[in-house]
Amino acid sequence: MKAEELVSGHPVRGRAHPSARPAPLIRHLGLSDYASAYDAMRRFTAERGQATPDELWVLEHPPVYTSGIAGRSEHFPNTPAIPLVRADRGGQITYHGPGQTIVYTLVDLERRSLTVRGMVALLESAVIDTLGEHGVEAERKPGAPGVYVLGAKIAALGLRVRRGCCYHGVALNVDMDLAPFSDIDPCGYPGLAVTQTSAHGVAADAREIGEALVRRIKQLLDAQ
Repeated sequence: MKAEELVSGHPVRGRAHPSARPAPLIRHLGLSDYASAYDAMRRFTAERGQATPDELWVLEHPPVYTSGIAGRSEHFPNTPAIPLVRADRGGQITYHGPGQTIVYTLVDLERRSLTVRGMVALLESAVIDTLGEHGVEAERKPGAPGVYVLGAKIAALGLRVRRGCCYHGVALNVDMDLAPFSDIDPCGYPGLAVTQTSAHGVAADAREIGEALVRRIKQLLDAQ
């Protein structure tokens, strides 16, 4: 199932009591066009009801730059060889491409008593835990959301909240072409180094890492 089919392809308004907290549904979307996934996330969030289960979408994107609402042009690439899409998430510019696993988190924060900062911390913890399972020691960096290994950024985060529900999510570099990052200031930081799991001896591919990451995110959400 592709991202553009998600909202029209199944009912988004559940029948459970609004106070219930059904387990998140996990959807594997494979390689999906960014614009289609972005539109589907916004429609899902606009149409969901109080009892709609949360959803976690695991996917990869063809090459694309995306910039958050605070994105500044001085951080953008000088050449338009790769499309650039302005999105409504937080944060500055980043790059997505095959070999990077992405989990979009369509979560009712109010129902789970989560703040935006709490959700960001949950996603960072999920990435750190997932990397730890593969022997990679990762950490947060104060004032710079995301996850880092030896000072280089390995995962970027960005969220948007509407009506108490969030969308967008986390992108973890696994085994991808990192060259496009050199044409931007990643996340608005000139000269920020980026890395990926394959550079730290992890043999698992984006699909395997994505499965482990979404499983850990689900576990942490269920614990709320």
